[in-house]
Amino acid sequence: MNYLDTVNWMFQQLPMYQNKGNSAFKKDLTNTVNLAKHLNHPEGKFKSIHVAGTNGKGSTSHMLASVLQEAGYKIGLYTSPHLKDFRERIRINGNVITKQAVIGFIKQNKTFLETNQLSFFEMTVGMAFDYFAKQKVDVAVIEVGLGGRLDSTNIITPELSIITNIGFDHVQMLGDTLQKIAGEKAGIIKKNIPVVIGETQPETEKVFRNKAQETQSDIYFADEMIKDILESDLKGAYQIHNIKTVLQSVNILRTKGFKISNKALKTGLLNVVKNTGLQGRWQILSNEPKIICDTAHNKEGLSYVLNQIKNETYNQLHIVFGVVNDKDLGSIIPMLPKEAIYYFCKPNVQRGLEAETLRLAFENHQLSGASFYSVSEALSQAKSNAKLNDLIYVGGSTFVVAEVI
Repeated sequence: MNYLDTVNWMFQQLPMYQNKGNSAFKKDLTNTVNLAKHLNHPEGKFKSIHVAGTNGKGSTSHMLASVLQEAGYKIGLYTSPHLKDFRERIRINGNVITKQAVIGFIKQNKTFLETNQLSFFEMTVGMAFDYFAKQKVDVAVIEVGLGGRLDSTNIITPELSIITNIGFDHVQMLGDTLQKIAGEKAGIIKKNIPVVIGETQPETEKVFRNKAQETQSDIYFADEMIKDILESDLKGAYQIHNIKTVLQSVNILRTKGFKISNKALKTGLLNVVKNTGLQGRWQILSNEPKIICDTAHNKEGLSYVLNQIKNETYNQLHIVFGVVNDKDLGSIIPMLPKEAIYYFCKPNVQRGLEAETLRLAFENHQLSGASFYSVSEALSQAKSNAKLNDLIYVGGSTFVVAEVI
């Protein structure tokens, strides 16, 4: 199998959350534990940092990887989902895993993967850990896929655990209260391993403190401890929370023997995109008219983006919007501006919500627009309608953004 065949086999052969949604989520770590054993426990062969949270865990992971890279370490970075190419999920010093390594891993382990019916995510985590071990990274920043306690990444014993914040997302799997969701994410807190919490929230603080006490872990609330922040090339206003989280995390890593100078910290935060290849976070795609895309896709994430849009200067706002079919539209639509012109589209994934269904849901809330066959058609129409001093925002789903960058 060539690279394309290999990736298609991974996508089709086994459930993939990106396409299937809930049915691909396994509430059990048995498969991952078995795979790790089969691979001779690669997760124990490198140091790691574990990052969970509802929003900001991707940006935080990339920022931290960039800072550590600037400090001279060989850094593995595991994130999900990918935007364009599967290989974006597994990087070393910003470089994606080689096609040959992807092909080789599947070829070598295909019988085991098929026999044990591993999910797409489980095998991808195994591939990442195996690659990082073989490439002898100094430390790997590992982003949780979903939740924490039962996420496939949760077989590592990291140097530091990080939980950015808690919001309502994936409630079908993680629980329908902030406390329940926090309980799942707190599952990454390990015995005697320090944990940084990005944002103090009254509903979840006790959950984290109790878990930290139970595991005898030192706990730090970054927003309470960090007063002065540094600048980053990630320009979303919401990044202030992630920057504080990274600064507190660096403080802890320094006490654990990591050599991170102030210069590496500053340069790392200013060169996240260059060092790690991060895309889709308040990314400006063009200036006349200004087109901005952002992967925010739940109530909390979108509220930050919409507040930042309010601070932009423009005549007319055009919004290209698409979501997946398990999205809680009732919590999102009331936040969106009534004066915008909407272009509804379905992201090109199996669980994308039909554009016309989305349009009708918006219409019920007195928000109007037209539905389009594809994301590119919707954006093309927005560009045709927009004057030079208008603003076009593209979002609603990671998968919508993936189609425009």
